[in-house]
Amino acid sequence: MKKIILLSTMFLGSFVFAQKSTPVLGGDRDVHGCIGSAGYTYSQLRNNCIQTFNQKIKLKEVNSDKSYTSMTAVIFNKSMTKAEVFIPDGAAKSIILDKQGKAKIWKSGAHVKDSYVLTPYKKSYQIKKNDEVIYQ
Repeated sequence: MKKIILLSTMFLGSFVFAQKSTPVLGGDRDVHGCIGSAGYTYSQLRNNCIQTFNQKIKLKEVNSDKSYTSMTAVIFNKSMTKAEVFIPDGAAKSIILDKQGKAKIWKSGAHVKDSYVLTPYKKSYQIKKNDEVIYQ
C-alpha cells in the first residue's frame, strides 16, 4: 500500500512539474501586446502590431557575411512624410525616418546613433547606414 501511495505521489508530482514547464502559446506578448512567436512586432507609425513579412515593401540585405539573407520591411504613414524601417539586428525594433524636403529621401534624426537614409532604387527602395547600402 505504501508503494502505491509513493508511486502515485511521484506520478502526480511529475505531472504538475511538466504542466508548469510547458510554455503557453501566445504567452510571449511584449509591452505593446504583440505576440513575437506569431511574427508580430510593434509599429510606431501604425500604433499597432504588424507582421513585417506581410508588408508590401520588403528589402533584402546586401553584402552579408551570414549564412542566411535577412530581410527588412518599410512602411510609410499616409502622407509619406515618415517611413518606419524594421532592422532585424538593431537594438530598437524599428527606426523612424523623416522625409527631407520635396525629394523622395527619408533620413534618421540626430537621436539615432547611426545615420540611416531611405531612397528610391529601381522600382523599390534602398537603405543606407552611414553611407553604405545595407538593404535594397
